[in-house]
Amino acid sequence: MPGFWYHRNLRSPKSAPSFHTSDSWQVREDRLSTPLTGIYDERSGEFRTVLRTDPLREEALGCHNCGEVILSGRTSLGFTGFRNIDGKAALVFGFPWSEAPKSYIRKLTLAPEVQTFEKLEKGESRQLTWVIRRGRSDSYSSFVADVWNTSFDAFDPQPLTPRHTPAEAKALLARYFIQSYVGDYPLKYTSGVELRTADPASNGIAEVGFLGRVLLNAFNALEYGEASRNDTLVANARSIFDSYLEHGFTPNGLFREVVDFRRNRETDVYSIRRQSEGVYAVLNYLAYEKRQGRRHPQWEARIRTLLGQFLRLQNDDGSFPRKFCDDLSIVDASGGSTPSATLPLTMAAVYFRDRAYGESARRTADYLEKSIIDPADYFSSTLDANCEDKEASLYAATAMFYLAMSSRGAERQHYVELCREAAYFALSWYYLWDVPFARGQMLGDVGFHSRGWGNVSVENNHIDVFIFEFATVLDWLADECREPRFARMSAVIRSSMLQLMPTEASHFCIGRTGYYPEVVQHTAWDYGKNGKGFYNDIFAPGWTVASLWQLLSPERVSDFFAR
Repeated sequence: MPGFWYHRNLRSPKSAPSFHTSDSWQVREDRLSTPLTGIYDERSGEFRTVLRTDPLREEALGCHNCGEVILSGRTSLGFTGFRNIDGKAALVFGFPWSEAPKSYIRKLTLAPEVQTFEKLEKGESRQLTWVIRRGRSDSYSSFVADVWNTSFDAFDPQPLTPRHTPAEAKALLARYFIQSYVGDYPLKYTSGVELRTADPASNGIAEVGFLGRVLLNAFNALEYGEASRNDTLVANARSIFDSYLEHGFTPNGLFREVVDFRRNRETDVYSIRRQSEGVYAVLNYLAYEKRQGRRHPQWEARIRTLLGQFLRLQNDDGSFPRKFCDDLSIVDASGGSTPSATLPLTMAAVYFRDRAYGESARRTADYLEKSIIDPADYFSSTLDANCEDKEASLYAATAMFYLAMSSRGAERQHYVELCREAAYFALSWYYLWDVPFARGQMLGDVGFHSRGWGNVSVENNHIDVFIFEFATVLDWLADECREPRFARMSAVIRSSMLQLMPTEASHFCIGRTGYYPEVVQHTAWDYGKNGKGFYNDIFAPGWTVASLWQLLSPERVSDFFAR
């Protein structure tokens, strides 16, 4: 079930949908990036899929979320899934929607099963259409690619009419840089974590990567501030970099990842993902400054020290542990976050002209190929869940893109093929259709379209704008592999992801202009509050702004590697 279920969800805990809880599952169609279930037999290579193809445009509210429920009106949503029938896997589908043996209503919270009923007047009829398909693939990865291509052709998602040009969007997002700046503590930062959607006043949390993306936002603000001659943006951005240079490192040279000044606490467990995202941001900053004729030898030394810790952390198989302490003792040895390190290592090899970093990056590629891409086991890249997730495949594809950009000949072509394989898994998380909303649900009332947005993970069942360079990767793959579907999907993503931009005229239930929403709840699930058709009341706009800014800067990667 794309965007929701892979390899029996064996990486997911029992408190989320997984094979650990049941060998039979059926879910409402709007949980899925494509309303489809496919079963692949790894022994024979045969597969079966069932795909809902009639228009899905209506939704109705139910008065309960478990048991037998009469809907308040007409719905388009059915259900799909699989069931163990006498030891054989069977596809199941039907209408209206039903979830069994459990419904998933909140993070790590399973609820009793639910069966809905819709009133049909005497003499009234409904026509519903599913397409059942059978085929054969050489591997699970080729099965996923085949199903995505077929689904894309069936739905043929079209780009939306953009509400904003890229220049207009950047001008609005730059309002976040100004309003979120905090200069009251030793670390200066943009406040982007644990904010309230209705009134996103800044708080005391400074986070380098993952959610807050302080350093990447500082670089974006600096670059944009100089281009637009905004002295406030430039001054704030430089103060952030200066403060992190002086106060932003641990005794052993790691970034201070998460510091909460108001609560007077700080994490003492570090992650390869946040550390990598910090190095990535600084290398972009250093390369930009170098092009302007400005050098920062102290920053270069700091990053060299941190990268030295990377080389010590790397395992013999090329992987990196997910979490560790300042003395490099391991807290979580899982290698799922390894591709996040590939990006800065590849960049560092070019920036510093140091083969050791390039060799380390190639070793990550060996691990990714053998342990993640070949077995199609994309997991544990995000830090607030430990399960199958979109970001693992997205980071793997992006890692191979960076390696290809810095390679030649047969090695480069090998990375292109690996990038293409991982990209299909990332694409399988992105919606090809527009889920319906009931009247009164905010997302429906504002005309929101889910096409082009990606689900997050098995644990976190909402959609968001995590994209960063992936649209650029898709455009590049479209040329390299002569696959126009990639470029067409990239166009859908680019047009769709800006549609909830908060402005003074259309704030979309966000309290400040430019503070782009994060937890967009598109199905019967909530992150703690509000449910389908709304946001959670707490969000982290730091990363959403950074992600969209990267989407709007497609030349950034090629410019870096063209040095």
